[in-house]
Amino acid sequence: MENMIKKIVDADNEAKAMEESALKEKEELAKKIDEETQKIYDSYMKDALETVKRNDSLEEKKAEKLWEEIQNKQKSAHIKLQSDYEQNCDKWVDAIVSRTLDTNS
Repeated sequence: MENMIKKIVDADNEAKAMEESALKEKEELAKKIDEETQKIYDSYMKDALETVKRNDSLEEKKAEKLWEEIQNKQKSAHIKLQSDYEQNCDKWVDAIVSRTLDTNS
C-alpha cells in the first residue's frame, strides 16, 4: 500500500515538474515571439523611414527643378518684355500722345 502511495506521489511530483517545465517553455517561446515581432517591426520601420527619406529627397529635387524652370521662364519673359520696351518705347509714347490729342480735338 505504501508502495502504491509512493508511486502516486512520485507521479504527481513528476506531473508538476512537467507542468512547470511546460509553463517555463511557454514563457520562453512567448518571449522569443515578442523579440522576433519587435525585430520584424523595427526592420519594417527602418525600411519605411529609408523609403520616406528617399522619396522626400526625390520630391525635393523635383521641386527644385520645377522652381528653376519657373525662374528661367520668368527671366526669359522679363528679358523679352525689357527688349520690347526698349525697342518700342518711343513708338508707344508717340501712339499714346497721338491718341490722347486726337480724342481731345
